Amino acid sequence: MKRVTTVDDLRRQLAVWRGAGDRIALVPTMGNLHAGHLELVQQARQLADRVVVSIFVNPMQFSAGEDFDGYPRTLDQDIIRLSDAGADLLFQPGEAEIYRRPLENETLVEVPNISDILCGAFRPGHFVGVATVVCKLLNMSQPNLALFGEKDYQQLLVICRMVEDLSIPVEIRGVPTVREEDGLALSSRNSYLSLEERARAPSIYRVLRETASAIIGGDKEYHRLEQMALSRLAEAGLKPDYFVIRRAQDLGVPAPGDEELVILATACLGRARLIDNLKLSAM
Repeated sequence: MKRVTTVDDLRRQLAVWRGAGDRIALVPTMGNLHAGHLELVQQARQLADRVVVSIFVNPMQFSAGEDFDGYPRTLDQDIIRLSDAGADLLFQPGEAEIYRRPLENETLVEVPNISDILCGAFRPGHFVGVATVVCKLLNMSQPNLALFGEKDYQQLLVICRMVEDLSIPVEIRGVPTVREEDGLALSSRNSYLSLEERARAPSIYRVLRETASAIIGGDKEYHRLEQMALSRLAEAGLKPDYFVIRRAQDLGVPAPGDEELVILATACLGRARLIDNLKLSAM
């Protein structure tokens, strides 16, 4: 696996592969890789000739008081895992390579309507940081496709809308959430959980499944289902930020007749902020 730290070196290598007719996939990450990230790499291997993985802990998507300084950084382990997974190139830029100016002077990318709700309401500016860095990474690498996990469903929609609205010639692929045996969605921040918290954490997936079963069974009283779910999460020892049932395509409040839905939940447990969702068809 090749390793580069500058945009110039990245583009030089990609030009060689493009000249050979290779199809290129990008997997953007913030490192501290787990099996969910490696599933993105493996899916990319099936869809492209060359797989590029970026590791960059993006300061722009962290709000004041969040865990930027303490975010787990495990580069040596990540390199081994990526090499074993078959990645062709690791792009590992420093902050000055991504942001040439102080962050307050950087050009920003904002996706309205879906960036300031749900997680965006609790983390102001977060999705501006996500959209900006992903736009930069796509422009730096100009891949044929880029892959993102569906666990961060709102993030995936923000990126899809950005790519569509800015006419960026890249295919965005969502990859289903990878879970532990007890249902907990894999996340880099799961390492923050104590043993006792880890035992409580799967409650978020259990409540999502219970709510989905109720909807599939014909219960359309969505507000009541949301309130019941919030109570169940609190009883399990979690501190929910939200639990909502929304339209899958745009996160709008479902109207009568809307069938493609997504249930989204976020809850705090100790230092960890758990994010999860389930898509379903309410026939």
